[in-house]
Amino acid sequence: MKNPILWLHGDALGPSNPALLAHPGQPAVFVFDRELLRGNSPTTADPQGAAEPVSLKRIGFLYECLLELPVTLRQGDVASEVLRFAQAHGADGIVTSSSVDPRVGSICRTLEQSLPVVQLEPTPFVELEEGVNLGRFSRYWRQAEREVWADWAPQA
Repeated sequence: MKNPILWLHGDALGPSNPALLAHPGQPAVFVFDRELLRGNSPTTADPQGAAEPVSLKRIGFLYECLLELPVTLRQGDVASEVLRFAQAHGADGIVTSSSVDPRVGSICRTLEQSLPVVQLEPTPFVELEEGVNLGRFSRYWRQAEREVWADWAPQA
C-alpha cells in the first residue's frame, strides 16, 4: 500500500495507535456507529442480542480522546463511511488496529470486499496470563490492576 487511509476505532484511541505510528500524516477517520450508539447492535458479551444504548458519558469520553488525535470524525454505517473516506482520499488500502471485538472483524471483512485491509497489533496495556473477560471493564480491571501497579512502588 502506498496511499492508505487509517481507520481508528474504539479499541485503540490514543497516540500509540499502531496505525497512526506506522503511517504518520496519513488521513485518519473515526466513525461513530449510529446503530451501536442506539443499542441496535449485538455486543461482544451477547452476540445474539442487542446492547444498551451507549451513554452520553461514554460518547463524551470517546470524543475527548478523539480531540487529541489527527482524525476526521464521521457518523453512520462504519464500513460505508470508511470506504467513502478512502475514496475521497484516493486510498489504495485501509490500515487499522486489530481488535478482539467481533464487530471490528466483521467490518474489516466488509471493507476487504473493496480494498485491502491491514490490521496492526497494538501494544497491550498489560500482559495477563489468565483468560481475559472483556464483557465488562470492571471484570477486566480486577484482573489487570495488579499487573498495572506492580512496578509502581511508593516513593519515600
